[in-house]
Amino acid sequence: MSVAPGRWNRISGSVAPTTSSFDVTTGVDLQEVDNAVNQAQKEIAQRYDFKGSKASIDFRRAEGLLVLVADDDFKMNALFDVLQSKMIRRGVPVKNLEVGENKPGGGDTVRREIKLKTALDSDTAKQVVAAIKDAKMKKVQASIQGDQVRVSSPSKDELQDVIALLRGKEFGVELKFGNYR
Repeated sequence: MSVAPGRWNRISGSVAPTTSSFDVTTGVDLQEVDNAVNQAQKEIAQRYDFKGSKASIDFRRAEGLLVLVADDDFKMNALFDVLQSKMIRRGVPVKNLEVGENKPGGGDTVRREIKLKTALDSDTAKQVVAAIKDAKMKKVQASIQGDQVRVSSPSKDELQDVIALLRGKEFGVELKFGNYR
């Protein structure tokens, strides 16, 4: 007698089909952001076009916030380009940066705040669930659990299809797929 793959239920004496799942999240590695900021500050200190300027990058780790200060809009754009290139090189997804506008700061400077998206917000999570439901895949369930979306199905192939579907769509943040069971 062969038993179908699955979990044995002691109460009913039958085999229940296993459901596989994975979590959809987003985020940035704060240590890599810190490394990118340090590299950008070193480059700014050595560049000729920043000599004598008030250019600086302040990383507020607890708030998930970067504050850029420069003399004018031109230097602010150059500062942001340096920071962005260092982040790309360190593998920090720039999609997860919420870049603010240039605002006048104290002492003839310009400020720009950049917020780091470290978790899925409710709107993005709803968009992910809606995209999965719109695909009308059989037996695929998606539910929002805090700052992540749990996707489950008895078929691992369908879960792979869901990952491919979500990678092909744009949600404004870099999606991460983990906790695959």
